[in-house]
Amino acid sequence: MPELIVSPSPHLRNDVSIEKIMYSVIIALIPTTACGVYFFGVHVLYVIITCILSALFTEYVALRLMGRKFVMDGSAVITGLLLALCLPPGLPLWMAAIGAAFAIAFAKCAFGGLGHNIFNPALVGRAFLMASWPVAMTTWTKPLTYDAITTATPLGLWKMQNIATPPINLALGNVSGCIGETSALAILIGGVFLIAKRYIDWRIPLSYIGTVGILMLILGQDPLFHILAGGLFLGAFFMATEYVTTPITSKGRIIFGVGAGVIVVVIRLIGGYPGGVCFSILLMNAFTPLIDRHVRPRVYGVKRKSFFVSSANR
Repeated sequence: MPELIVSPSPHLRNDVSIEKIMYSVIIALIPTTACGVYFFGVHVLYVIITCILSALFTEYVALRLMGRKFVMDGSAVITGLLLALCLPPGLPLWMAAIGAAFAIAFAKCAFGGLGHNIFNPALVGRAFLMASWPVAMTTWTKPLTYDAITTATPLGLWKMQNIATPPINLALGNVSGCIGETSALAILIGGVFLIAKRYIDWRIPLSYIGTVGILMLILGQDPLFHILAGGLFLGAFFMATEYVTTPITSKGRIIFGVGAGVIVVVIRLIGGYPGGVCFSILLMNAFTPLIDRHVRPRVYGVKRKSFFVSSANR
């Protein structure tokens, strides 16, 4: 006889699986990845492959040590790919491999695997590499297609020399920087694809990017420059929207995005680091349980009590 499964309502059916979402994210990252290879050369492809293979191997070993079966669900591939896109184009392959292994082992499997991590694994890997090899992680190469661009990143030029890169270069990707954060247009294409498929919530990228733009405008900075520069698009669409490390409610996700945006502005204008996207998302990951605790969803099928009705019944 077939097994009878008894569970509480509501009973919702959907053909969306973890694998389908993961591989859709990989598809959404194809334009960004292609731009990185085009602008910085074939070594970028080696960095990407190294990160993905290292992430897959580390997850396989970690799960076997935990007595669990390895399943190719695409999550390790995304971690490796996103980490690679956050790295300098000329980073040595062995550093990329160590960063991916650290991201999987300590930011994902150490917490219990997929669905249990509290921090974005790719950003943890990047933060680890920044702390371990800061010189290599801040050594930039200019795009192969645009020799006029200096090896300093747009935010570095703004921070140290008060030079603003033209928005068209930031949109197309003719700038120095990490592999996947140079072309804002390519990132936007992938992000819109995921929003259209309803795999990510538009509230986080909109509140995140919008907060940075509004605050920079109020503080006398060029909002368009700060929106397009420094990997804000990549972080907003592909990292701040991770299901596990972000709030579960719509209001909570807006709070998450606004908080991350405020941290970016503070780091860029007050701190000594020109970027801030990586640390802003990791810090808000830490606040996610607190946000979920105080911003709770309404129980399904239960109406909110009117203030006037509840007051009259006292």
